[in-house]
Amino acid sequence: MRIFHVSEENDITVFHPRLPDRLDLDPEKGLVWAINDTCLPNFLTPRNCPRVCYHIGADTTEQDKRAYIASASCSHVVVIESKWFETMKNTKLYLYEFDSNGFTLQDKNAGYYTSETTQYPIAKFELENLFDEMFKCNVELRIVDSLWNIYDEIQKTTLNWSMCRMRFALPRK
Repeated sequence: MRIFHVSEENDITVFHPRLPDRLDLDPEKGLVWAINDTCLPNFLTPRNCPRVCYHIGADTTEQDKRAYIASASCSHVVVIESKWFETMKNTKLYLYEFDSNGFTLQDKNAGYYTSETTQYPIAKFELENLFDEMFKCNVELRIVDSLWNIYDEIQKTTLNWSMCRMRFALPRK
């Protein structure tokens, strides 16, 4: 298994644990965050780009596959709002790879791993065309006017899903 940290910053040499702002985590325990390669496409967007991401999991039904994944060659979907298209076109990302030793699984569905100790990347990759990177990962990319319909729907399916940066999404109508 490979794990990564995705950033718009190109010069990170060390990752120190940071206190989380999520309410479901211990606010006194600093963490270094990483994502596994299966869920990496969820982060191949500009940092604050709101997105609904989902992929086929072990318990996903054929009905949900047919209803929510249009391409037979894809098992992963990332949905973004149309207002983010230009920003995504013009954003460069840096992929920092970690040695997985010292990391523990934080959320299997979302592919999150954390470490309570300082981490040093073992490799860095520059990603200049985020759309190409998605397609290389066999991701079906959808661009919609609003995320809220798919946000509400996907949570009722058997797909593995993750919603990111929804506070930056257009308001519900």
